This record gives sequence, C-alpha cells and structure tokens, in this order.
Amino acid sequence: MSKTTLTIGELAKQGNVATSLLRYYEKEGLLVPAGRSAAGYRHYPADAVRHLRFIRKAQRYGFSLNDIKMMRGVAHQAGTGEDIKAIAEQRFIDIERRVTEMLVLRHELEIFLDDLADLIDEQAGKEIGGQYRELMEQVCGHDHGGSPRSSLQKLTERMSCNLAKGEWDTLLADLRGRHMHVWQEDSAYSTLFIGAGDKAHKALQKLAQSESGCEAHEQPTVEKTDDGILFRASGTNAFLYAQLFLALEAPED
Repeated sequence: MSKTTLTIGELAKQGNVATSLLRYYEKEGLLVPAGRSAAGYRHYPADAVRHLRFIRKAQRYGFSLNDIKMMRGVAHQAGTGEDIKAIAEQRFIDIERRVTEMLVLRHELEIFLDDLADLIDEQAGKEIGGQYRELMEQVCGHDHGGSPRSSLQKLTERMSCNLAKGEWDTLLADLRGRHMHVWQEDSAYSTLFIGAGDKAHKALQKLAQSESGCEAHEQPTVEKTDDGILFRASGTNAFLYAQLFLALEAPED
C-alpha cells in the first residue's frame, strides 16, 4: 500500500469520527476509496482528510447531505455555481434569522429584568431590590440603570475568574483581530486560531490556566496543530469562550 494513502482507521482517527460514519459517507458517494489492499481493506487518498473535514463542517452549518453532494459535484446531484450560491445564501439567511430572534429575546429580557427589579423594590424594599440587582449583574452581566458598557466589557467581567485587569488587557490585545474558525460539538466549543504563533499560544495558555479550579466551567485545553492553535472548552458555560473570541475577531475601532 502506498504511503500516500490512508486506511479507514487512520482516516477515522484524523477526522475524529467512527469508521461506520466513513462507510456511510462512502455509501452516499461523498467519500471514494482509492482502492483496496490485497487483504481487501479500504484505503483512501491523502486528500480524503480534507474532504472529510469539509463534509463535517458543512453538516455543522446545517447543510443536508444532498446539499453537500451538490457542492462536492457528486454524480447525478452536481449543482451549478448558481445552485450552490443559492443554497449557501439561504442557509446564511436562516442563521441570521435565528440570531436576530435571540438578540430580540435578549433585549426584551433585559427590559423585563429592569421591570422586575422595580417590582421587587415596591414589594420587598430597596435593600432586597439592591441584592437582586447585584445578583443579576454577576449572573448575566445585566447592568440595571448603570453607565452603558459594551458586550465585550460585560463578557470579560463575567469570565475573569483569576486574572487581573492588566493581564486581561494584555491577553485580549494578543488575541484581537486574529483569523479563526469556531465550531460547536455537543457541549464543547472549539476555536482554531489560523496560523497563530507563539504570542497567541501563550495568551491562550494563560487564559486556560487562569480557569484552573474555577467552578463555573471545565478546564479548557490548548494545543498546537498544523493549521494553528486550537482552544477547546467544554461544559455548560463553554459558550462564553466562543462569544469572547468572536468579539475579538474584528479589529478594535
């Protein structure tokens, strides 16, 4: 067998999937083995890893297998450039609609929380109302009647378990404006900083280490890959890291 090919086990390991899923993709025409060994085992071309990652990404973004077949040019379902563009644009619109619904819901909830604070003042007194406001600021970053703060300011205040402000400022500066890929798998969020070097690596290690022993979320992991630096966080509050990194992707005004 050529060294430029992969066994089904090697491909599954590099793609972090089960071999049964690879057989299913093969059945659907999305993965095509280069052939079989003398013993009858499948072997795949080296670029099958790239194809597999494309399929997995597309599925994470909500594209159906039929959509992916059209994108990949699978026989009998290959689409034109306009077909693929239309599918991608529609998927983007669907996501934007869902994002807008969540933003509106958050806006309405913030107004409701203010009304609730006033109601607590009336029924339980100012002292209890003040305690409620402090709790809401700690739990969800909602600032009742205070000076306006950016979403990033609120987010960093919620996340900064063990880092001083100066450390946070340096860390954020080292990560701001970097090209990244963010994706979700179950309760875990992964962020790949494309082509990032030692400065970003040290900043991410500092961020991960600062959360050691924090009860709010599980310990994040940081590792170097061929494509850059991979930061992975798991648990109920892992979404906070995805929010932070997405907020930092755009250069500061």
